[in-house]
Amino acid sequence: MAFPDSMVDRITPVTTDDTRRYVAETYKVTDAWPVVCEDFTAWVLEDRFTLGRPPYEDAGVMLVPDVRPYEQMKLRLLNASHQAIAYFGYLMGYRFAHQAIADPAIAALVSRYMKDEAEPTLAPVPGIDLADYQRSLLARFSNRYVPDTLLRLGTDGSDRIAQFLLPVIRDRRQRGLSSPLAAAVVASWAAFARGVDGGGGPIIFVDRQRELVDTAVRRQAADPDGFLTVTQLFGDLAADPEFARVFADVYRDITERGARAALEALTGVSSRG
Repeated sequence: MAFPDSMVDRITPVTTDDTRRYVAETYKVTDAWPVVCEDFTAWVLEDRFTLGRPPYEDAGVMLVPDVRPYEQMKLRLLNASHQAIAYFGYLMGYRFAHQAIADPAIAALVSRYMKDEAEPTLAPVPGIDLADYQRSLLARFSNRYVPDTLLRLGTDGSDRIAQFLLPVIRDRRQRGLSSPLAAAVVASWAAFARGVDGGGGPIIFVDRQRELVDTAVRRQAADPDGFLTVTQLFGDLAADPEFARVFADVYRDITERGARAALEALTGVSSRG
């Protein structure tokens, strides 16, 4: 018996009333749950079958002996970058990914995170040019025809940060490398988790570990890096003095001067180009 591993890479935003209306008006079809997706697609499949298989490669499927490097690439580049876009973007007043990535400072954060911090932690990915993949991600994030909400990207942040960003940070720590950009992303999540946007309005977000996140927010209110001390979320990350320092500096900058000013200071890039 075999159960081949697989990985699918395709951005599919949540269904909205606008989506339903578009399908009804354009195609004259009433669909309660239409799915919008980008034109980019990648399906990587482990070539491990016991009784033969259909010619999946004829349909564009990439058949490989080990899916793990491809999955790691997607999680640490695409999904972690979504976290970088979501929290800074929302705090800066954007509501969709394509709006946020059009901001030069956010684009600089994402590009540098991918190249400088995530890419060095990746195992070799056969058949993939990582530079090309990163360039394609910036274009995919910019696709206004696939409007992905920042609140969707920020849903269950405790799970997403743990799966997508913390492994990069831990791998870099093991190699004696710092992760200042990843620390800034965590700081932006901490500021977002307070539930107040850059204009003072409420942020209504969902997190399956909301009780732990709220505990982290309360600790942060009393300690410059208190958010990191919830070990169920971050393990021993608070014990890393360099990471904790960058986190505290960026968090303070966001809360005192605003996310836009904090990101401009971090990247050296003007938010308005």
